[in-house]
Amino acid sequence: MDEATADGAAGPWRNYFLILLDRIPVPTAVCTAHGEVLIANPAMAAEWGAAPGQLRGRNLLDLFRPRSQAQVDRLIDALRLGRRSRYPVEVLWRAGANGGDRAGELTVDPVGAPSEDLPVLLALLRVHEDTPPAPPPGRETASPVETRILALAAAGATTASIGGHLGLTVDGVNYHLTRLSRRWRVQGRTALVAKAYVLGVLAQGVWPPAPAEPFE
Repeated sequence: MDEATADGAAGPWRNYFLILLDRIPVPTAVCTAHGEVLIANPAMAAEWGAAPGQLRGRNLLDLFRPRSQAQVDRLIDALRLGRRSRYPVEVLWRAGANGGDRAGELTVDPVGAPSEDLPVLLALLRVHEDTPPAPPPGRETASPVETRILALAAAGATTASIGGHLGLTVDGVNYHLTRLSRRWRVQGRTALVAKAYVLGVLAQGVWPPAPAEPFE
């Protein structure tokens, strides 16, 4: 298969993968062999109150604190030797900017055909059942990602355009809008934007629409 054909075939499959990734409720990330995040789904990003694109370039060891260095060393040795298996790592992390400590198991799975190159890693996070749920934004507030989505929606941006600005797919934008609709108990984008102004989430009297309080 020539390179042009391979690229042409890879494009649609990559789009399908991104759509599927956004719909998976399990926190999931695709990383380099060195732990650098290439893609994260909304469920993974929500653990830090971030958009998926904001985790790109971060390292798993910066996001999570392994309970046992021996588990990490075992994974590193396996990658160095070219082994293909799943490697669980017990981890701790802090949910969001103001969240508490959480605990879970990060399962790292090297993927791709065996070769001399280091594999890509698929990381899935399983939160322990006895861990308190990640604190969502208050019922009458919105996360930084939700607020940016609302500001763009108030300016008339399409779902695809919002995603392009924030590094989200269309499904990723809809994921956040759906969560916000449930929390605020309103239906439709117009109602969400209106309530955002009523609650003071979006600044009054400014154009283009902007958050009431700038984020750091």
